[in-house]
Amino acid sequence: RLRLHDGKLIKDRRYHLRTYPNCFVAKELTDWLIDHKEAPDRETGIRLLQKLMDHYIIHHVCDEHSDYKDAKLLYRFRKDDGTFPLSKDVKVFVRGQSLYEKLVSVEDSIVRVREENSVKYQRTFLGCEMIDWLVQEGEVENRKEAVELGRALLEHGIIQHVSNRHHFFDSDLLYQFWTNFRRRRRLTELLNENSSRALSESPDSPFCLRKLNPDPGNTSFLSVQTNKEIKIVSAVRRSSITSLAGNSNAYFSAAPTLGFPPVAECNPRSVLKRPITNEELLSPGAPYIKKTLTIVGDAVGWGFVVRGGRPCHIQAVDPGGPAAAAGMKVCQFVFSVNGVYVLHLDYPTISSLIMTGPRTLVMEVMEAIE
Repeated sequence: RLRLHDGKLIKDRRYHLRTYPNCFVAKELTDWLIDHKEAPDRETGIRLLQKLMDHYIIHHVCDEHSDYKDAKLLYRFRKDDGTFPLSKDVKVFVRGQSLYEKLVSVEDSIVRVREENSVKYQRTFLGCEMIDWLVQEGEVENRKEAVELGRALLEHGIIQHVSNRHHFFDSDLLYQFWTNFRRRRRLTELLNENSSRALSESPDSPFCLRKLNPDPGNTSFLSVQTNKEIKIVSAVRRSSITSLAGNSNAYFSAAPTLGFPPVAECNPRSVLKRPITNEELLSPGAPYIKKTLTIVGDAVGWGFVVRGGRPCHIQAVDPGGPAAAAGMKVCQFVFSVNGVYVLHLDYPTISSLIMTGPRTLVMEVMEAIE
């Protein structure tokens, strides 16, 4: 968007005696993508710009076209007319990017390469130094607010402790910007995201894991533990809430054929070493870190199973599914689903909440600090 402003492709334009501010001509932008090697051909360029429309980044100036048309039509970046949807996740990301740019643009920045335990880490800073800087620059009013900001950045994957063992604290612990905002990204990376194919209208729930073996006699799937240990867990049919409670009818999906012994249990034993209460999770200083995961379901589902209740936990994760790609792990506790606090709910209720919600699932989970 900024490059288009600099190149005067985005400007005020008149059409039918009306002036449309900060807009561009679709056909000209497609040409620009090819000329600047952002797209190899027109077809790819059109697909890229359609992705931007699907993600509510650009739109037709009068919203008369829901698809991107490679023609002499006027489109605009929503950022330029104030219609870009600023969700909590987007706000945190934009705040993180703004802080990063401000930090790395000053001399003697607190963000630099550091070494810990003979390992070099890029874009690092000490927690207490970051808090000092935030207060000094007027980014926050006090140290408590600075800690809250640091925790939000960590929970959204923008910063992390260098060995991923601690939440954000006002201390001399070493953290790093996990997101490198200055890496030059190509638009074609958008085409590598999970496809936005619609889910089928069948009553089957896309909530459970894919099967690993198409053999109807084998109803097992793979569960990936946080310690990389592989276990076999019995599969459940993707149908209704009652099936989530333990039915083991086979469900078929294209997947690699792996040989595992048959599993007799229909309702597998909990992966938790011991029951955990909400009081333990939420007590001050508890060894748990909260993370936000955005999972875009595919035609099969999200690829994980929830069990337990008050709180519920992740029982199994499909290693090749969207949930695993988003960072979900076995033994995480489900804190919220699409903004709804769920620590007090059982797994059938959470399952129903997920299955009746949007395909893009935003979950907050709590994970034990190793």
